[in-house]
Amino acid sequence: MTVWRDLKQFFAPKLRSVAHFFLAQGLTMAGNLVYGFLCLRMLEVSAYAKYTILFGFMGSLTVLLDVGISNTLAPLIGQKLDDRVLIADYIATLRQIARRLYLIVVPIATIAFLELTKKQRWGWSFTCEMLIALGIAAWFARVTASYGAVLILLRDRAHYYRVQVIGSLGSLCLLVLCYFAHVLTIHTAIALNLGQIIYYAISYYRRSEQLLNHRGSASKAMQTAVIRLTTPNLPSTLFYAFQGQVSILLITAFGKGAASIASIGALGRLGQLFLLFAQMNPIFVEPFFAKLSFSRVKRMYVMVTLGVLAFSLLVTGIGFAFPQPFLWILGAKYQTLKLEIGLAIAGSAIRFAGGGVYTMNSSRRFVFWGNSVSIIIGTIVVESIYIWRGDLSTVRGVLILNILTASVEFTSSVSAGIYGFWRGPQSVS
Repeated sequence: MTVWRDLKQFFAPKLRSVAHFFLAQGLTMAGNLVYGFLCLRMLEVSAYAKYTILFGFMGSLTVLLDVGISNTLAPLIGQKLDDRVLIADYIATLRQIARRLYLIVVPIATIAFLELTKKQRWGWSFTCEMLIALGIAAWFARVTASYGAVLILLRDRAHYYRVQVIGSLGSLCLLVLCYFAHVLTIHTAIALNLGQIIYYAISYYRRSEQLLNHRGSASKAMQTAVIRLTTPNLPSTLFYAFQGQVSILLITAFGKGAASIASIGALGRLGQLFLLFAQMNPIFVEPFFAKLSFSRVKRMYVMVTLGVLAFSLLVTGIGFAFPQPFLWILGAKYQTLKLEIGLAIAGSAIRFAGGGVYTMNSSRRFVFWGNSVSIIIGTIVVESIYIWRGDLSTVRGVLILNILTASVEFTSSVSAGIYGFWRGPQSVS
């Protein structure tokens, strides 16, 4: 009865919001999924390999330019949602930190991208075009993260969802038009993605300015608070910036050409099955746990963790038992990846579960150096052993390694939660 009461208290007030979320985010995710799978089917294997490398690298660059600072907004504001000046000042502080990061990270990322793509022999013209696209996309993605967090924090979800839906479905419609106009190339596919990212950033920035009605001023004290809350997770965040794209990096380095890279990219699209539910973490889970009374945290923490695990196991089982529908979605070029379907979904499911636990930890300030260190050391040990004994020249081998490293991250996040309940939250003063 107690469990039922807690479930009722958690979901009943949110039924309308949850329904709105699934409708709006469902449309957004559907648009993005169809966009991705159409690119997969319409582009040549060599072109899709380039597309995979570019956006895999961009994912790492986006993480490096944020390093978790946008995630500090909710726990730092806490219950002071009516203090718009305070929120604006924190946003100004995040903006100041982000500019400095951009000037440091982008030159280093440029060198890394040139080294990564050297083996692919793209040519200087195409490589320079991709570097420009990376620089623009990474900056606007960071803007989206910071100002989108303001809309979520202030519960302006209607505008947040509307921007997502328009951007997603708009890009999809333009992609279809380009295809029927016979102008769909790797360049147009990338340009449409870039346009969507810029649209999100500008829309969230303008709406945040309206809601806050205050430019905000960065302060040393706020910068200290942001850095202090971010620092314990910094090693694992930096590590994740590369680890999150390790499958693409490894298959690019050890694989057997563009076909292997394209296959990893195609299977990575299946991980987007979890994106709709993963979006609930910053929109519902983080704000809910951030303001939840401590007496209720432990019970809700356990319930959400078990629920996420059950869902992850269910989807993984479907992937192994019924791979054919997924193979049909990927298209005729990827019909040999039967077992790989289940392996790809399993890795994504474990990361999804770990992401849910990480969000709850972050919202309660259960962020500790030990967690970061355990993730890094555990992952390096697992990868070192697998690189020594395993086969990274095949898609299957890379996917198995992905499952192992995802398991390390999940275990470490659960351990951090247990330690947080025992020790208490991280101090920010």
